[in-house]
Parts: sequence; structure tokens; C-alpha cells
Amino acid sequence: MISLGSSLAQNEFNIRQLRMEPTLSLSITNSQFRNGFINQSGFNDNFDNGTTFNLNESLIDSPKKKTVIIPVDTNYKAPEGLKTRLPQALIIPAILIGWGVSTIGSNGLYSSHQARTDLLNFTKGKGGPIDNYLIISPYFEFGALLLFKVKCNNDFVNTTLLIAKSEALMLLVLEPMKYITHEQRPDKSDYLSMPSGHTAEAFVAATIVYREYRYLSPWAGVGAYALATTVGAFRMINDKHWESDVFVGAGIGMMSTNIIYATHQHRWGRNGVCLTPTYDGKNAGLAFTMSF
Repeated sequence: MISLGSSLAQNEFNIRQLRMEPTLSLSITNSQFRNGFINQSGFNDNFDNGTTFNLNESLIDSPKKKTVIIPVDTNYKAPEGLKTRLPQALIIPAILIGWGVSTIGSNGLYSSHQARTDLLNFTKGKGGPIDNYLIISPYFEFGALLLFKVKCNNDFVNTTLLIAKSEALMLLVLEPMKYITHEQRPDKSDYLSMPSGHTAEAFVAATIVYREYRYLSPWAGVGAYALATTVGAFRMINDKHWESDVFVGAGIGMMSTNIIYATHQHRWGRNGVCLTPTYDGKNAGLAFTMSF
């Protein structure tokens, strides 16, 4: 982890530079030194047990009294059993896509036409634009988990690459299919109904949240998939998509993300970079950590 305070050990702190932005408040106890919070062995003999060293109050005479230490374990590695593996990761997407294809038109156990009739009779066609706002809502859950100081599973660089590659693969599969299938929307607005892009996007985001946080709790994935399912339901309520479009879109979104997670090579960001939003009740900011 980055060592903060190496220059202090050598009595080379430039107090004038620290005065330029007295917003950082960092409180460190001797026990935290010995536990490796700041890896600087030269400090161990300078403080007695229980002594508190406050960077701002000692060097800058800052008026801030409350301090918060937010430890982030950037060396975390997911257990072997949580790795994404093919072909197991394709089973659920294949089921979703298979069900969607089987219900095209008036076909299947519960056809798209029958589902549309029942859904419109139940909702009276009163949906709303919520599907347009919830399309990336799982990513907001992702951000909220970070805001509440939940550990990063992948480092910042690799998480960004995983998201970008998943989105790119989803679009590469989905967009040509819209023109190849040439299916008319239920509201007859165009012939780009199959598959549902909104649903595919929502399930990409939900699967990323699941893959990143399932080591912590399955409920993180449940919440993300609930949001994604809501998007698909409202695409049908708003008469923009058939049942078959929504199931195929969900399968494509989940499949794209699972393929990327199973094949991604962690060749970048080996230094364990993690950028985490922080909030201590008064001050908001970002915590940047790097392990070597």
C-alpha cells in the first residue's frame, strides 16, 4: 500500500505546502502504525502506545477535530469458487434466450401475444417513463455500495475494462439482431423490436454488480436484477416490446457480461488501484488507494 509519511520520518515535510489545502484530516495511532496502516518502521520508536498523531493538528493547526480513517483492502482476491467459468455461466442466459425465442408471436407455453393482452388488461396501459430512468440503475447501486465503503472486488482499471468490454459485446450482438429479425413493435412504431435494448443494457449492469459483489452477499445481485427486471416489465407495459424481446434482451445482456468476466485477462492494473467515494457525515470526497 502507498506509504504516507515517509518524508516525515526524514524531517523533510514542507509545512507551507500542507497549508495550501487544510481539508485532509488524518488521525493515526501507534497501534495502527504497528499494524501496517502506514508502513513506516521508523515511526515505531517515536510514539508510545496509545499516542495519537494528528497530521493536521500537529503541522497545520487545523480547526477540524473529527477524523475518519477508511481502510480499503486492495489486496482482496475473490475465493476460487466465485470465479466466472464457461460454460456454466451461459446456462441461465441460454434459458432466457430459449424461452424468449419459443414465445415469439402466438407460439410457446405463454405466447408474446397472450402476455401482451393480459398485461395491458391488468395495467390498462398505464406505465410511464420509468424504464428510461432505470436502464442503468444497477450502476447506481454499484456506486452506492462504494459510497458505503464496500470493498472493491476488482481494481479500478480492470473494473472499468470489464464494464466497457461487456457493453461493447452486448451492442455488437444486439444491434445487428434488431435489423436481422425486423420485428414490428407492439405499438407499431418501427421494426426494431427484437431484442429489447433497454432490457439488455439493464441486465449488463445488473450482472456486473452481481459479479463484483456476490462475494459479500447474494442480495447485492438480487437488488440489481430486480431493477433490471423492472425495466423489462415496463418495456412491455409501455407497449414497446413483446415478451420474447424482453427475455432475449435479458439473456444477451447477462451472456455478454458473463463471457467477458470469464475471459478477461487481468494484465492491467496489477498495482491494485481503487477509487472509492467517501462520506464522513460532513465531508464528501474520494479515497484513492494503491498497493504495490
